Parts: sequence; C-alpha cells; structure tokens
Amino acid sequence: MHTTVGIIGAGPAGLLLARLLHRAGIDSVVLESRDRDYVEQRQRAGILEQATVDALRAAGAGGRLDAEGIPHDGIELRHGGRATRIDFPGLTGGRRVWVYAQTEVVKDLVALQLAEGGPLHFEAEVTAVHGADTDRPTIRYTHQGRERILSCDYVVGCDGFHGVTRQAVPAAERRTHERVYPYSWLGILADAPPVYDELIYAHSERGFALASMRSPSVSRLYLQVPNGTDPADWPDERIWDELDARLALRDTAGARLHRGPVTQKSVLPMRSSVTEPMRWGRVFLAGDAAHIVPPTGAKGLNLAAADVIVLARAFAHHRATGSTELLDAYSDTCLRRVWRAEHFSYFMTTTLHTDPGQSGFETRLQLSQLDRIADSRHAATELAENYTGLPLDPV
Repeated sequence: MHTTVGIIGAGPAGLLLARLLHRAGIDSVVLESRDRDYVEQRQRAGILEQATVDALRAAGAGGRLDAEGIPHDGIELRHGGRATRIDFPGLTGGRRVWVYAQTEVVKDLVALQLAEGGPLHFEAEVTAVHGADTDRPTIRYTHQGRERILSCDYVVGCDGFHGVTRQAVPAAERRTHERVYPYSWLGILADAPPVYDELIYAHSERGFALASMRSPSVSRLYLQVPNGTDPADWPDERIWDELDARLALRDTAGARLHRGPVTQKSVLPMRSSVTEPMRWGRVFLAGDAAHIVPPTGAKGLNLAAADVIVLARAFAHHRATGSTELLDAYSDTCLRRVWRAEHFSYFMTTTLHTDPGQSGFETRLQLSQLDRIADSRHAATELAENYTGLPLDPV
C-alpha cells in the first residue's frame, strides 16, 4: 500500500491533519495502535484557543463544538485571599477560549474521517519507520494479525513522546530538552455543576488548585500533590475539603464547591520537553511526539493543532506549486511557537505552584508577580495574549 502522507497516531493532531489534508485533496492513511473506544474516551485537555477553534470550523468539525462548547472570556486568579479576573477580549482585541473536551474533538474528527476521509486503521501497531532520509519512507505495522508495510511520500508522527516515530530521527541528530517538576496534579471529574462560570487558578500556601469544567453539570478539578501520590490515599471528602481551603478568599468564605459523585480520579506528573528538530528527511514530528508542556497554561492540544495546521499548509503549498519551501521551514516555524508556549507554561506553573523546598523569599516573589498581574494592565495583557494563543503566521 502507498499513500502520500502516512500519519501515525489518531489523537487530535493526527486526525486534524488527516482532515485538513483531505480538504486540500491530499491522500493519507492514519494508523492508531489503540481501539476506537479507548481513543474516544482518553481524557486529556479541555481548553481550545481561538486558532484551534477556527481550524476545526474550517475543517468542517465545528458543528457540535459550536452547539455544546462553552466560550470563556476570561479566567480568575486567586492569591493571598484576593481574586482578579483576566478579561480576555478586553485585553486581546476580542480573542477568547472554549471549553470543549479533547474526547469530543476526537469523536468529531473520527466520525468525519470514517465518513469522508482516507483509511483510518485502529489497533494498527506501528513497530518501525524506515528510510526517513529517502524519497520513499515506509511504516511497518501489525493489523488484524498480519504484518504490513505502508510506503509513503512523507511520514508524520503524532504518536506521542514514547511513540516509534521519534526513533526515526537518528539519536546523534536529535536533541531533547526536558524539565521535570517536583509536584503532580491530582485530577477529578465530578458530576457537579461548576462553582464559577470561568476557570479559577489559585495560589495558596497549601499548594495550587484549579477549578475547571467539562459542561454545565460536570466539574473538572485539580490539586497540587507530591510526586508519587497514590489517588487511593485521597478519599473524595478529603479532596473536596482541600479544594475549598485552597480556593478560599480573604473577605468572604467564597462560594463553596458544588459537591457530587467523583467519576474519575488520577494523578498527572508535570514535565516540560522539546525535541529538536521536528523534521528529519521526510519524517515530521507533531504534538506530543515533539513537545510536552505542563497543563497549567492549557497549551498541549493547542500546540499540537498549530503544528498540523502549519504542516497541512506546507503540504498544500507543495501540491499547488511543487515547492518544498514551507515543508523545509516546518521545524523552525513550529519551534518558535513551541518555545513561546513552553515559556508561558513554565511561567504559569512556577508562579502558581509551591515547590516542596521553596523558601519564604521565593513565595513572596510569586505573590509579587501575581500582584503585578492584578494591578497592571500591561502584565494582565501579556498573560491574556499568551493564554488565548498567539495568532498563527499567515502563509
């Protein structure tokens, strides 16, 4: 079998790329190691930037997002007992974000791909990518009990940090920059209405907390916990009590969280990672295969979407003109945005979390920075512009 673009991984990056290529008249094959149910139930991000929403709409995948997604025009920061709302449209000239879970994005894109797009094979485990530096790279995979080979003009790895595609870049040519944070997030899904109509990010002496949502009746909530925490050590009532304590305000007890059945509980380690270059020969890396950000800045899914938007434009340009200029520039183009998002995610993470070895001096620096955001339009604008996502460069 041969295709123009072989895509490894049916997460939001791989599926959006396949959809954009289909709309541009470029054939592709998507290979996913997991089954469809697993892919469509995998809980991940829930915040979509303006550029991501625009891309999904342009790809024909915006119908349910527009009907069910929750637009947000700001976030609330809480620190030192005070609350500050960051007004996104007012500070950015109209940009906003949407709450729409990654699971729903994936469901929408899977349905479109199966109905209109090229082949999408679930339970197709890729074992190797060969010939990255040739004009006909191949993907070796197992599907329905048989080993198969897919030859491609190009291969795009959307298969995550531990996927096969990164290994196609020679170790001597691959550089990975990493930071591991000394804390994790304990996250829960609960059948309970959100306490506030926007996200709340809280810095407290007890540690970070985040009150988010998945719908008007489902809350998504997080607590900073030590690395290695076992979720079983946190009974539901302990989680709710700790969330209430960390989200409390000085002048009022603040609205207590609406408590309800906890339907999911997990611990998420925090780390940052960037692999350079994002292209080697005819193999491209996108999404988590190339970079990971801590979730504090809501950048993971949006960075992945930005990668494949840039890549789809480059493939369309190549098809229309025969020029490889944009394909050749892919890594440099994406890495500029990646490092900006990495820096913002690092800033949000280190400003809002309490390091286990943190001194009083360092805590006062965090509070000073948060006071600056609360009191300075310039500082609030910088946060709002980065949170809502910098516009993609025009072609």
